[in-house]
Amino acid sequence: MDLLALADFNLVARHGGFGRAARATGRPKATLSRRVTELEASLNLRLLERGARALRLTEEGRALHERTGALLTELEETAAAIASGGEKPRGRLRISAPLLFSQTAMGKLAAGFALKYPEVRLEVTTEDRAVDMIEEGFDLVIRVNPDPDDGLVGRIFLRDRLVAVASPDLVRPAADLAVPAIVRSEGDRLAWDVKTPTGLSTIAIKPVLALSSLLMVRDAVRAGVGAGRLPISLVSHDLANGALVHWGDIDGPDIALWTLYPSRRLLSARVSAFLDYLKQAFPKGTPDELAAYIGA
Repeated sequence: MDLLALADFNLVARHGGFGRAARATGRPKATLSRRVTELEASLNLRLLERGARALRLTEEGRALHERTGALLTELEETAAAIASGGEKPRGRLRISAPLLFSQTAMGKLAAGFALKYPEVRLEVTTEDRAVDMIEEGFDLVIRVNPDPDDGLVGRIFLRDRLVAVASPDLVRPAADLAVPAIVRSEGDRLAWDVKTPTGLSTIAIKPVLALSSLLMVRDAVRAGVGAGRLPISLVSHDLANGALVHWGDIDGPDIALWTLYPSRRLLSARVSAFLDYLKQAFPKGTPDELAAYIGA
């Protein structure tokens, strides 16, 4: 069996079409098509059903892709590791990270990682959307409370929680009155359920500002415009020095920051090094650690 043709078949299967595979890799579409046709001829099997607008794997093609795709990936990464000097991290490492984490911590993390691993060229893209790792060529993504994905594995490296905070000059009103508030979007709920030492209570809110960035929300809350829902790591220093007051923890699930990567038995040395570096930066993964890292 021609391994090059098998690799091209897996490339097309992974990207879902000749055109997508060609654009993602810079390979000629005609070459990919010819290689797959040659592989089908050598196996005497139809691996792909080619429609006018779509392409799908046959049952035999799906079985071949599932059994050989991971093996070829491991062979490629093994060869790359040998060519780059074994397990020493080097080469390009592309990471996608959410906006707030990038604004508050990623610059410092990236600088420290670059100093420790000067032969790795780190590229960080900031965005909150769920990127397609394979299609867009990312080695690692950092996401907040991601949806389950059978094609990815990952781990939680940080936890945070939302709190209701306000300027000391803003008095929390009685239960039947709404408090001015800064929200992320106009579609936010008009009440916050908060946990306090005395139990669960509800704060009615009247949005006065809608700001897409949590850093902007924090600055507006500091200025006394209204109350806000913010991660505790982002306001812990303000709470400690009295610039803000704590009205309670928002009732709901904690914020979990995950690192996600493709389901492979062999991780590249670059990805493994970055995962280890995150573990060193946040050994316990608590909100207090993130607050200290941001404030340092």
